[in-house]
Amino acid sequence: MQLHLNSYGAYLHVKEEMFEVSVKADNETKRTQVAAHKVKSIWLSTGTALSSDAVRLAVRNNIDIVFLENNGTPIGRVWHTKLGSTTLIRKRQLEASLGAEALHYTKLWVGAKMDNQIEMVEGLRKHRPQHHSYLDFQLEAMAALRKQVESVSARHVDDVADSIRGWEGTCGRLYFETLSFVMPQQYQFGGRSFRPAKDAFNAFLNYAYGVLYARVEKALMLAGVDPYVGFLHRDDYNYKSMVNDFIEPYRGYADKTVFTLFSAKKVRQDHTDAITNGVSLNKEGKALLMEHFNQYLEEEKVRYKGRQQSRAATIQFDAHQFANELIGKSEPL
Repeated sequence: MQLHLNSYGAYLHVKEEMFEVSVKADNETKRTQVAAHKVKSIWLSTGTALSSDAVRLAVRNNIDIVFLENNGTPIGRVWHTKLGSTTLIRKRQLEASLGAEALHYTKLWVGAKMDNQIEMVEGLRKHRPQHHSYLDFQLEAMAALRKQVESVSARHVDDVADSIRGWEGTCGRLYFETLSFVMPQQYQFGGRSFRPAKDAFNAFLNYAYGVLYARVEKALMLAGVDPYVGFLHRDDYNYKSMVNDFIEPYRGYADKTVFTLFSAKKVRQDHTDAITNGVSLNKEGKALLMEHFNQYLEEEKVRYKGRQQSRAATIQFDAHQFANELIGKSEPL
């Protein structure tokens, strides 16, 4: 399970070798105990706290602690000091970033993201016959952009990076236009917005992406992959380029969860708070999102590459596959 603290004043400490979360409400303190072996990660939003004993218990049990901004962006984590795997993986990753392999993986990951977006719109088409004309138009345009990414070739990814980003970005714009178009009118939005989100949909999606980003980073570290050495997203100061590359095929997990919450009208106006130039997800909104997102990632099983596994496990599976491909232990897909 993921232990997610988002209530202001929530305090994580240790009692009888178990995690205990204390939350004060209405002049009472509610305490919840959780065994360490049941916890995979601990997520702390702003306004929460933990003890050094809780950190020690987490480290001893290989549990990472992630600190999140209000919008879900991870700003730091506490984890053990082990590398995670052989340094050969990181050496080969750096070599791959300078050659043809970088373009191969870039096309693979960006293409998977675009395929997921197209599949999502195709799914919408099946249940909305009144919008067939519009959805067919969007699908045709998105498919053409997908073919551009598939057919691009170059000696190095830098030679075509701007083109790939352009096709990917245009496909994403069409995709989110489509999601907004088919949603109930009160939830429609004017495209993607980030810091701050301009509407509730983007506030939910940004938070889900932030949580997903932290999950992907952990999966890469466990596999021995350097989060900072990317292929398409290049080298900037303290920028985890590989995390931003590798996350692309899994963004659909967040998209589907958030879209389902809105299309099912489970999101209320009081799930977000107004802030300067936008809106922010509040305690109730975060609880709603994380309940459904964790269920979608952890509890539901899917058939993936010949195995029945959770969606969260698919991320780790692919990270290990990528690491093994880098050092020649398995053939690239």
